[in-house]
Amino acid sequence: MTVRTRFAPSPTGLLHIGSARTALFNYLFARHHGGAFLLRIEDTDRERSTDAATQVILEGLDWLGLTRDEQTVFQSTRVARHAEVAHQLLAQGQAYYCYCTAEELRQMREQALAEGRSPRYDGRWRDRDPREAPAGVKPAIRLKAPRDGDTVVEDLVQGTVRVANAEMDDLIILRSDGTPTYLHAVVVDDHDMAITHVIRGDDHLTNTFRQVRIYQAIGWEPPAFAHIPLIHGADGAKLSKRHGAVSVLEFREDGFLPEALRNYLLRLGWSHGDLEVVDSDEAIRLFDIHAVNRGASRMDYAKLTNLNGIYIRKADDDRLTHEVLRRLAHRPDLSLGSIAAGRIRALMPQLKERAKTLVELADSAAFLAKVVPLPMEPKAAGQLTAEARLLLRDVGETLAATDFSTQSLDAALRGFAERTGRKLGQVAQPLRAALTGSTVSPGIDATLAALGRDEALARIAAAST
Repeated sequence: MTVRTRFAPSPTGLLHIGSARTALFNYLFARHHGGAFLLRIEDTDRERSTDAATQVILEGLDWLGLTRDEQTVFQSTRVARHAEVAHQLLAQGQAYYCYCTAEELRQMREQALAEGRSPRYDGRWRDRDPREAPAGVKPAIRLKAPRDGDTVVEDLVQGTVRVANAEMDDLIILRSDGTPTYLHAVVVDDHDMAITHVIRGDDHLTNTFRQVRIYQAIGWEPPAFAHIPLIHGADGAKLSKRHGAVSVLEFREDGFLPEALRNYLLRLGWSHGDLEVVDSDEAIRLFDIHAVNRGASRMDYAKLTNLNGIYIRKADDDRLTHEVLRRLAHRPDLSLGSIAAGRIRALMPQLKERAKTLVELADSAAFLAKVVPLPMEPKAAGQLTAEARLLLRDVGETLAATDFSTQSLDAALRGFAERTGRKLGQVAQPLRAALTGSTVSPGIDATLAALGRDEALARIAAAST
């Protein structure tokens, strides 16, 4: 058997981080077994589905690196097929026409609630002769589901779960306007796409019992099911905007690397011993759906941020330079071009050591593209006392005599400090302020080398006057 999984979002909003984890688990499971990972856009709700939301889903999946193996299926293009199967069930006696009006269904619901019962369809058209149908009422098609016994699902995460058939009513599979219901459309699509494993959130578990009954009625083998727990905020409540970013593209804009977010989502509800940092290839090799926890996971933004810092330090410097330039491109106070790009690239090995997000990395690199005279942060301005300005003039003369390699710059600064009876920090701090406009930067020798002779000396001169 070739494993085939699918991610099936509705294009009605952003790609939520919980949905992204579901997509990741489907992707990893398929890749682990050498199978196929597919995408289906469940866009039958035409009032709420939008092309923009579809594009957000595709963009988010592409950014995360969750490549699909076949063309995307759009559920809205398969309405005729859904209706065909519904009429097939009707012809086989597994479904029936229901002529209940909206008013009858409302009264049925109100009566059940008044009697303390769960509101369910009472089956009044289940065995009635269609010739008794009221004039002018278009019928829906309902599944004639079993009323005795249990429906049992052997879930790969939740274990054996069951529900009494008496607790479920005869669900509508085709509405009176000829459109399929969600539960019916999903069964037909999964069957026709030859899906072998349905991995989705455990909020779908109730749906699964109903869908299994459709599979049984039509005589199709159901896929294996795995219902993974939801993601909560740190307070145990359903994850929402008040906890922080919740959509995939928000995390991108907040400066997270896709591989870091993938790693974090993998570990959010799945574990392999004490392993924390798991690259993509290792994740595919190790992933096992049976290792997914049954309990809800809690989003820890601090842990994600720390993990992102690890991946930034491991990332290619050219790639990081590109990301930084993209994030700085909107700033009118910077002079971005090949010279600034070269400085950023030269200092990237040091810049990335402290950054935990690409936003932090871009902010820390911005000084390399600023124009003399530099704007000074208050603490940096405080470093440039009259005495410090005199010191900077002497330091500038000393540095001008070097070849501006990091080694010679370091040696020159240490020699200057020793000759003038100062500690190296007493020299480096006003120099850092002059070069960066702040009190924080990578090593002063590397910063000088990245700026280059002309720019570094120009900044020192501007700060010393």
